[in-house]
Amino acid sequence: MALFDTYPQGRAWDEMIDREGGPRPQYEVMFDTLSRLGPEHLASRADQLARSYVDQGVTFDYAGEERAFPLDLVPRIIPAEDWDVIDRGVQQRVRALESFLDDVYLREGGLPRVVSDGILPHEIIVSSHHFHRAVAGIRPHNGVRVHVSGIDLIRDEQGTFRVLEDNVRVPSGVSYVISNRRALTNTFPEAFSTLRIRQVHDYPRTLLRALRAAAPDGNPNPTVVVMTPGVYNSAYFEHSLLARMMGVELVEGRDLICTGGTVRMRTTRGDQQVDVIYRRVDDDFLDPVHFRSDSLLGCPGLLNAVRAGRVTIANAVGNGVADDKLVYSYVPDFISYYLDEDPILPNVDTFRCNEPAALSHVLANVDKMVVKPVDGSGGKGLVIGETADRATLDALCDRLRHDPRGWIAQPIVQLSTVPTLIDGDLRPRHVDLRPFAVNDGETITVLPGGLTRVALPEGQLVVNSSQGGGSKDTWVLEPDASAAEPVEEDSLETKEVIVMTPPAVYTEGPVRSVKEQTKQQQQAEQYPRSGAAASGVAPC
Repeated sequence: MALFDTYPQGRAWDEMIDREGGPRPQYEVMFDTLSRLGPEHLASRADQLARSYVDQGVTFDYAGEERAFPLDLVPRIIPAEDWDVIDRGVQQRVRALESFLDDVYLREGGLPRVVSDGILPHEIIVSSHHFHRAVAGIRPHNGVRVHVSGIDLIRDEQGTFRVLEDNVRVPSGVSYVISNRRALTNTFPEAFSTLRIRQVHDYPRTLLRALRAAAPDGNPNPTVVVMTPGVYNSAYFEHSLLARMMGVELVEGRDLICTGGTVRMRTTRGDQQVDVIYRRVDDDFLDPVHFRSDSLLGCPGLLNAVRAGRVTIANAVGNGVADDKLVYSYVPDFISYYLDEDPILPNVDTFRCNEPAALSHVLANVDKMVVKPVDGSGGKGLVIGETADRATLDALCDRLRHDPRGWIAQPIVQLSTVPTLIDGDLRPRHVDLRPFAVNDGETITVLPGGLTRVALPEGQLVVNSSQGGGSKDTWVLEPDASAAEPVEEDSLETKEVIVMTPPAVYTEGPVRSVKEQTKQQQQAEQYPRSGAAASGVAPC
């Protein structure tokens, strides 16, 4: 029996198999490769792939347990013409969000223009959990607040890409894009020798260039660091990988000192001034002077140094107001208002529960909706009406009536599917896509491919790794995919840097406190934070 003879067709758009049962053009080479290999050889390659990830230590946190990140061996392939739409649409969205954040934080003593002109109610901004008055009036050195963004996309039943949510605080997952590509290059060398696939290895260089461009006073040789909550954070693998590939220091808050409006770090060579901090610590834990006073993950006085113009934090503090899912519903309006353009990528249809008419509709049709908390992430807190029991829906309706500002609702969208190896067979599984964009102030560069997340249980629409999902390598084809192009997986030259922390910090009590606070940050990121998906349903 041929490998795809029993592959089922569902309501969702399948990325590989068309409605007639044949491969779509971009998948012809991969379809032939998989068919020739057959189930036995596929299983062997899958085992080889899994072992390589375990050996590399590519892990994530699932239910408090560190696990090897599940990577499926069947890639998601995007043709050049589809990617062109995504690329232009993501750039457009980032430009609109930059304009919105500037409008919100630089209108000292007055209302943002977007409010004065009746596009967005002011109460939506000031009631957002991630709106921070402490950064009002701070102007970025090169006009960039969103240095790195992850714009989550889904493809609906008609094959149209739609934006599911925006992530412009500390979007994660790009390390898996890099690791997935390296692993798949070894798993399917025959496909890489046939197809012209756009490369992803240059991302760290692009990111470092953007971070250096954000340095205060145009410093041509700034000191850049990656700031991590520490080894207990679920994304620590990514933090360390990016620091290593950029050749910069990986530091924790306790390695930094703010004195005289400057930020310095302790090293074996003595204290060194820091110019740019690529932070992977959430706003609430970043500076105990201005935010959570009990935080051990941040550095006291950090925000004062930013206001003094001595250091740049990337991404900027306060960006989370643009991640709020209620604000997300207005982004197409922002594109028209700030850019005078039509949106290239549409939103998923969204009901704003703070509007009485929309709330009434949602309450009457809650069993046909995906209902999400506006600050939720990782699939936490969302309810898919068609799979929820009556008691859950009744409790949800009570919460909607009590706090309508805290919720949005979307019709259930069948996310597109990609063949996925499940128990030795290829079965359709739902996917989303997170393209990453880097803004250096002059150019917005969208990494060709991004992170494809896949929901491994049958019928599941929540693709988050925190909910048991996995990932796929994402191949973006060049316009002419007929000629072979050699694969070069070079990387930035790395340098060895040792960051010193005073020995007293490593006593049992503080270590336990840091671990507990890291868990608190993860919880803060999961609930008051952007990222569910399915209505898509998905991420973070």
